[in-house]
Amino acid sequence: MKIKSGWLAWLGLLLLNMNGFSKDPNFWIFLCFGQSNMEGFPGIEQQDKTNVDERFQVLAAVDFPNLGRKSGHWYPAVPPLCRSSSGLCPADYFGRTLLSNLPPNIKVGILNVAVAGCKIELFDKDDYQSYAATAAPWMTNIIRAYGGNPYARLVEMGKLAQKDGVIKGVLLHQGESNTNDKDWPKKVKTIYDNLLKDLNLKTEDAPLLAGELVHAEQGGACASMNAIIDDLPKTIPHSSVISSKGCASRPDHLHFNAAGYRELGKRYGLKMLSILGYKAGEPELLHGRE
Repeated sequence: MKIKSGWLAWLGLLLLNMNGFSKDPNFWIFLCFGQSNMEGFPGIEQQDKTNVDERFQVLAAVDFPNLGRKSGHWYPAVPPLCRSSSGLCPADYFGRTLLSNLPPNIKVGILNVAVAGCKIELFDKDDYQSYAATAAPWMTNIIRAYGGNPYARLVEMGKLAQKDGVIKGVLLHQGESNTNDKDWPKKVKTIYDNLLKDLNLKTEDAPLLAGELVHAEQGGACASMNAIIDDLPKTIPHSSVISSKGCASRPDHLHFNAAGYRELGKRYGLKMLSILGYKAGEPELLHGRE
């Protein structure tokens, strides 16, 4: 009996150590959600598929059949990061910017759940069904890919990610479908507060970064929404707005082009570095623009 008891004690200690080892405090995870610009508009350039730091990972929130990715598993963060049909997005160069300025022992993980064309209401855990019921068939197909509930999938994958690392922030890019909706900041706060509660996070430990839409200087079709987005910190204290000024757009004036996504993503990254107490060592990342 003594031998058996000793063996069980040793096994218990081993399992405890394994569990402790599996959660890496130096694996920093960031949740991303929004609509098409957070998905990333299709059209990934070759330069974006190469030289991706092995410390940069993506947690697939859906299956990527053509890339061999399975939902709930980590993979090298080679775009696309959202779904097989999506493209380069702000999260790509957000992660790369972080890693180019963080100590070599830090890893970065991205979890991206985004739905093209959706209003912010789709991520409201209590009222999403009434909005989803009115969605166009193409949007319904995307929603279905997330099990019919994108918010629930974000939380489900977020809890899974927490077994491997620590959630350090939330990135949002959404607003085109809510243009001129003055209640947008309140709606975002409801979603953000729910995320914090459902993932047992504190706002000071998981700040929210929200990006502006295509800027007026680029002829942004929804640029008027930026004034509302800019007011978000008045509603959510631990939030910051990322300027889109100077970020190039596509001819539709709704989506950024590849260069625009790179620039916007770097700005998200530089802001998060500042919040985390790190100073970026590459001032040229903004190409002289702020």
